[in-house]
Amino acid sequence: MTGAPMTAVPMTEAQLLAAVTPPFADRLRLRAAWTGLFALTAFCAWFVDLSPARLWEGFGKLGRLVWLMLPPDPAGFLGEFAAALAETLAMALAATLLAAALAFPLSLLGARNLAPHPGLRFGVRRLFDLLRGVEELIWAMIFVRVVGLGPMAGVIALTLSETGMLSKLFAETFEQAEQRMVDSLRAAGANKAEVVRFAVLPRALPVMASHVLYFLESNVRSSTILGIVGAGGVGFQLADRIRVNEWRQVGCLIVLILLAVATIDWISGRLRRRLIEGGKSAA
Repeated sequence: MTGAPMTAVPMTEAQLLAAVTPPFADRLRLRAAWTGLFALTAFCAWFVDLSPARLWEGFGKLGRLVWLMLPPDPAGFLGEFAAALAETLAMALAATLLAAALAFPLSLLGARNLAPHPGLRFGVRRLFDLLRGVEELIWAMIFVRVVGLGPMAGVIALTLSETGMLSKLFAETFEQAEQRMVDSLRAAGANKAEVVRFAVLPRALPVMASHVLYFLESNVRSSTILGIVGAGGVGFQLADRIRVNEWRQVGCLIVLILLAVATIDWISGRLRRRLIEGGKSAA
């Protein structure tokens, strides 16, 4: 004997609202969190003197500077500007590749599932914090004093900072490896190198390559800033023209920088999408 089919009882609007409304204590905590965040933001704005009047005055000065840059004019220095831009791109590429090469072995020591000893992992992780905790600009100012003016200081500065960041990202990528495959290979007698080769790298490499491409386009912008403190490249030319108030040449340099960054961003974006799609299809 089968029972009568059960029919759903429609809920009233009040019952539906009560079902989806969070408890009063949760709502109170959420409101307190938003209030605290707003108060903290207001305090920080007051502490750094972020006043609307100063912002309005600053935008007016910025508009006058932009007007002085028009129309952009290289004034016969286009070849020099192009060489400086090529130097900036070379700095970014060299630093990114060096940082990736250094980050790979360090990330193996810093990954929770691959580090040979917890104490070693802790020390390597603190090294990551040290390298990425110091801004590239500070590293550049230090190494300009150590190795002198020029792109070498910029390459070293970017390499140190990006090594810390890429090592952390690579280690976190390794930690997301499928543990069942790792355990299966270990149970079959595979050593650590074989586990990394067959269980970790196939899934991790597309993500790692995507990180490297992102940092390449970021380093092009960073290399420009480092040139201002003497690390060579187009940033050095930019700072020099600003000092002598050659604003049309400044405008030309800014246009060249924007074109280079946009081109690299477009190329690396397409490559990242292909790598991610390839990794998904392989999985």
